[in-house]
Amino acid sequence: MWFGSVALVLAICFTASGAVEVEAQPAAKAYRIGWLGAFPLDPQSANGSAFTRGLREHGYVEGHNLHVERRFSEGNPERLPALMAELVSLRVSLIVTIGPGPSRATKDAPPTVPVLFVGVNDPVGLGLVTSLARPGGHITGFTSQEPDAFTAKQLQILKEALPRTSRVAILMNPTNPIHSLSLPQAQAAADKLRVKLQLIEARDAGDLDRAFEAAVRERADALHFWGDPLTYSQRTRIAELALKHRLPTMHIFRESVEAGGLLSFGPDWPHIYERLGACVDKILQGTKPADLPVVQPTKYDLSVNLKTARALGLTIPPSVLLRADHIIE
Repeated sequence: MWFGSVALVLAICFTASGAVEVEAQPAAKAYRIGWLGAFPLDPQSANGSAFTRGLREHGYVEGHNLHVERRFSEGNPERLPALMAELVSLRVSLIVTIGPGPSRATKDAPPTVPVLFVGVNDPVGLGLVTSLARPGGHITGFTSQEPDAFTAKQLQILKEALPRTSRVAILMNPTNPIHSLSLPQAQAAADKLRVKLQLIEARDAGDLDRAFEAAVRERADALHFWGDPLTYSQRTRIAELALKHRLPTMHIFRESVEAGGLLSFGPDWPHIYERLGACVDKILQGTKPADLPVVQPTKYDLSVNLKTARALGLTIPPSVLLRADHIIE
């Protein structure tokens, strides 16, 4: 991967070689786990299929020896504490949380209930763990980014793909606690690239039209979307608005580029979801979250939508295309 190898804090969830047993023995007993997210994960999607595959590699088959209690806030963060309490009341063996909002909601869960988070940029800054190497409590999981470098890398790629860019609008969701934590890193990166940042807020789908209008009004050259359940669930609508307003976009999810966005750079999410199964197995077999260091991504994905580039009248430099993992014609 061109981004470089990000050292895994400690690959305790995996075998030493990174391989897994294809024919794992079935778990000896049935388990019930919780799943807390903003929106449902399609089991047929790349991420959903990867999670199922990761569980099967360790002997777990949903509906046979594993039952997953799924709860979703449908984008309303105020529902998360009640949903978390509901999962705790069901006496689940562990709770898997997707994203910073659901993960933060489990901070108040009893320490006897293990938590595995996915897709949290800064779990230390969010107060979920004491450190990446030593989580120190009942919560551990997978970060979505390399600390102190990821946002800078996204901006660098955006600037390389669009060399004339001098003003970038960043869409922030004020209900996402990670976004405010990411601002200093983004500003430092923008200063080095001599790019001016414009901050735009959107809490729900109804704010997206106004967000694009604000970006155009302030003469933004591109719109940068940070990871968030809102922008992921509205990726098709965002792509339509981007074409309407003729704004290039940068995303963290490849699915956003597949929906019509211009660029994405982010973790290889199926790779993370598959390995989530290994950590689920570790905890179900008795390992405490405090003994499972937080895992950082080791694989990243750069995607480019050339069809969108042509529609916007843009030419993506060969230096970017040669490093791309996925190119959509």
